[in-house]
Amino acid sequence: MYLRSFRILLIDDSPSDVWLVREALRLAEIPVQMTIARDGVEATEYLQRMQTTIDCPDLIVLDLNLPRRNGHQVLADIKSSPYLRRIPVVVLSSSNAEDDRRSAYELNACCFVTKPNSLAAYVEIVRGMDKFWLSGLELRQPA
Repeated sequence: MYLRSFRILLIDDSPSDVWLVREALRLAEIPVQMTIARDGVEATEYLQRMQTTIDCPDLIVLDLNLPRRNGHQVLADIKSSPYLRRIPVVVLSSSNAEDDRRSAYELNACCFVTKPNSLAAYVEIVRGMDKFWLSGLELRQPA
């Protein structure tokens, strides 16, 4: 049982990928309040507004291939902020390039996942995020 829903910021410009993540969270029965940023500038502006509030996201899911400002730039901004750098960032990208993976880890991404091609695989990814990052927030009621 969860005490509250988790706040996730999904930064992705693909409507179909946004739908897949939403649907996977619903099927995995993970209670979330999800905010969508559809490009790097929108994400940066949102995070600048949130960084000094208690409503910061619990988890950021970031695509690298974004319009106006790429995911590497957004990740660098997040990890350079004393207010935001504690938020786990999962890179969820269609890229499978070793340079993208290495760069994401150098910028302190927590995880790099190549976007799957099925809803079932998305469900497994969000269940993994729940177990590894969200459950670790100790927001569940004691058994």
